[in-house]
Amino acid sequence: MKKTLKIALIFLGIILMPKLSSTQVDFNKRPDDDLGNVEDKFQDSFFEALKQKGIENYDRAVKALLKCAELRDSEAVVYYELGKNYVMLKNFGKAEESLKKAINIDPNNEWYLDALYGVYVQINNYEDALKTVKKLTQFHPDYKQDLANFYFENKKYRLALKTLDELDEEFGISEDRDAIRKAIYNATGDDKERIEYLEERIELQPNNESNYLNLIYRYSERNNKKKAFETAIKLLDQKPNSQLVHLALYKFYLDEGNHKKAIKSMKIVVKSNIIKPDAKAMVLNDFVKFVRDNPQFEDDLLEVTTNVASDETGKSHAELGQFYLQKNNKEKALEQFKLALTKDETNFDIIKKALFLQIDLKKYQEAEAFSSENLELYPSQPILYLANGVANNNLNQPDKAIESLEIGVDYIIDNVIMEIDFYRQLSIAYKLSNNITKSNAFSKKADALLNKE
Repeated sequence: MKKTLKIALIFLGIILMPKLSSTQVDFNKRPDDDLGNVEDKFQDSFFEALKQKGIENYDRAVKALLKCAELRDSEAVVYYELGKNYVMLKNFGKAEESLKKAINIDPNNEWYLDALYGVYVQINNYEDALKTVKKLTQFHPDYKQDLANFYFENKKYRLALKTLDELDEEFGISEDRDAIRKAIYNATGDDKERIEYLEERIELQPNNESNYLNLIYRYSERNNKKKAFETAIKLLDQKPNSQLVHLALYKFYLDEGNHKKAIKSMKIVVKSNIIKPDAKAMVLNDFVKFVRDNPQFEDDLLEVTTNVASDETGKSHAELGQFYLQKNNKEKALEQFKLALTKDETNFDIIKKALFLQIDLKKYQEAEAFSSENLELYPSQPILYLANGVANNNLNQPDKAIESLEIGVDYIIDNVIMEIDFYRQLSIAYKLSNNITKSNAFSKKADALLNKE
């Protein structure tokens, strides 16, 4: 478990030495009796322990501290240091025993209790760790959050939520505590209580968008569309300029057939500067699908296509490319596929679509360069060799076409149609290079395969 209040004591001896005795010793005065000799021995052993601990000689540190305890058995700090050294030696039984002695002498020392708490956590002693962290909560609220965590990890969810409520009431809302609360609700599956809590939070923090959005999500998960929609409208009333709410609203409007409002919400999302690219891409994809079924709204879609540049995944451009392809606007489709590839340059499906369009649009120079470039990424993809051969044939570069086609044909596996295409292009390439014999031979190969089909 995370320890929240550990403070590095670089010069531990300097900080703790005032606690060594209620009677301060004048180190400038040479002792002249047995008591002074004892004091000297104690100080020497204690500093020797600190030194040995500093160089990680924990066994020697323990020996020096045990000598201190023999000389003066009422110094809490000696047992505290013993406990810490025993922890380093993984001797948790001795560590617990020593720290308990320190606490018996100085019961209100936060650091002693914290060290003992750490021991119980390491040995999974739930009951004693719980008792100890309860005592620690008097020192700082962070320990109370540790307590909530502890309840959660030990499946005492009610106690965990009660502790979180107390912290929220005393110190206000915290993201860390919200994360614990979310984990509890996920573990219990208690959506009813989660929803009640979110509703309370909205009453307490009416300007906090995240509470509304979380509640909308929870209602939607439970298929309570009416409540989800009501919450979205409530957020819009509270924050008329909210952009995030339209991530939910456009769906509701589409479902109820309110196309005008749905389009308005989708436009707000796609043009937003605060909504994440993935979310915008999802909305744009829905927009594209909607326009496919409702072509009268195509102008509205085209209006927002210039606003998808912030989509880091390229999904929006790919979807738009497909949309234009279905509309038979090949130039626009190619343009969008190229934009998609600037965001996702290794997407083979988009590479193929862009390449086919380049050839279809007779952009042979572009297709030759593009296929060559992608053969470096995908050297065993026969379709790239075929496209390269087609481009080179149309550029009257038969030697390059033959080289590419003869390599690529060897990568074909169980695809007779593609094999026929390769032979057709090889026939064209050899004809362009005036090798009529080979041209006829490949033409016959293509016809033989075609007749088998």
